[in-house]
Amino acid sequence: MSKHVVIVGGGIVGLCSAFFLCEAGCDVTVIDKSDLKSGTSHFNAGYICPSHFTPLSTPGIIKQGLKWMLNSSSTFYIQPKFNASLLSWLWAFKSSCTTKLVNKNEPYLRDLCQLSQGLFEELSQHSALAFHYEKKGLLMLCQTAQALEHELHTLRRANALGVGAKEILPTDLKTMEPNVAVDAIGGVYFPNDHHSTPSDFMTQMKQYLETKGVQFILNEEVTHFNLKSNQIESVYTSSKNIKADDFVIAAGTWSAKLLKQLKLKLLLQPGKGYAFESKRILNISTPSILVEAKTAVTPMNGYTRFAGTMELSGFDTKLRQNRIQAIGSAVEQFYPEITISKDEMAAANYGYRPLSPDGMPYIGKPKNFQNLTVATGHAMIGWTLGPGTGKLISELILDQKTSVDLSPYHPNRKF
Repeated sequence: MSKHVVIVGGGIVGLCSAFFLCEAGCDVTVIDKSDLKSGTSHFNAGYICPSHFTPLSTPGIIKQGLKWMLNSSSTFYIQPKFNASLLSWLWAFKSSCTTKLVNKNEPYLRDLCQLSQGLFEELSQHSALAFHYEKKGLLMLCQTAQALEHELHTLRRANALGVGAKEILPTDLKTMEPNVAVDAIGGVYFPNDHHSTPSDFMTQMKQYLETKGVQFILNEEVTHFNLKSNQIESVYTSSKNIKADDFVIAAGTWSAKLLKQLKLKLLLQPGKGYAFESKRILNISTPSILVEAKTAVTPMNGYTRFAGTMELSGFDTKLRQNRIQAIGSAVEQFYPEITISKDEMAAANYGYRPLSPDGMPYIGKPKNFQNLTVATGHAMIGWTLGPGTGKLISELILDQKTSVDLSPYHPNRKF
């Protein structure tokens, strides 16, 4: 039976949900408060990485975060301006930072990453979606023995989980990056990671969905819901009342605000990340993460993108220049032949990553409403998990067996 599904949120999760629902014969409407030409789904590192199977809430990060908290140029910055929402999130985050919970969640996150990567690869071969997609792996570059030891621990865990990783020596780096100098004592290489150019994918996916009859209502926010018993009958925007059979909330960090109208509490915080790019020929061929600086380097379609940092400052719109400069300095430190220009850094922007306290996405149907599905909280790997989440959303709405176990991702889970 064909359903009409309204998706609130036009990021990668929303568009991939629309794709799989549309392919299954559903009528789909996507609502977004923007024009879908910018935002986190356009402005990220573009990694499709099963190697990122470890949730954000790792043991020891609280202690490290406290050291960084008052340093606004640190890789993980918490603005010292607390509110009830942030305090509740931090308390749940602290409770989630246990070795037992991380070890429990890693296999689930691995499975979802691998499912999503397989779907991403299938989409890259779709006749109507000729977006940039490469399989060059991912380098974790280290300049200190302490960072290298941490990455080698991740390597051992990765191999135990079947993800695949190997240690890289300085001599290996000369082979992997023959055209640019790299200053690192070594690192870890994940050969099975892929990368892409986000804006290519987002633009082409939207265009394809339009040809398939998906309706887009853009530059309009959802103002409220029309409810009847445990069902949503319609959503209101500033100019429309849209009825549907099922509703999906995939609005990133703004999902919590929307769900609050339905008296559903979702612990979610915006994690601001910065990025800028260089259109010069830099001769970097392999996507890399500069470990000590938590900076991502990605050769994309026509430019190289530099992205990084994590900032818990609510929906603060301030561009902190010292954080942008820290990314540029890290690039110059690891690639001593490259100089980042002031103009390149001046064009920097940011996006809000939706963070759950345990680092696991929220994917599923809240108990209160029969025709509501939630998809948010993907943290730093929303790009990786976009297609997989979209597939799972379609399976949930169509009452099919889900491709992976969704119990660890349930929106009503306790912290």
